[in-house]
Amino acid sequence: MIMETLAEKFQSELTKGRQLFENKDYNRAFHHFERAHILGQPSYIRHVRSHYWMLRVGLKIIDFREVVGQIIRILGSAGSLFGKYPVGNTGGANVSPFKPMPIPDDLKPYLE
Repeated sequence: MIMETLAEKFQSELTKGRQLFENKDYNRAFHHFERAHILGQPSYIRHVRSHYWMLRVGLKIIDFREVVGQIIRILGSAGSLFGKYPVGNTGGANVSPFKPMPIPDDLKPYLE
């Protein structure tokens, strides 16, 4: 079995999330944006893209806490430029932006 690259897996999760977002399945979309976030943290652009989509979910579901949290996290994504980010963090406003979290087993090979 040939494994996708980190960039391909990130894009796959983002695409799944976007499809669900377009179908107004915001909770499931957010889950894939969280997975994209975990994979995207090492790259500033990918990191910001995952937060952008989480922000869009927050706007659609009218969740003020999520919207504000994502704006703050978009600014904080600059840490990726310096290799400073909490590994495994899912990126939602429901968790501390500084808290490292366990990486899901199926995503670990992409980040090793």
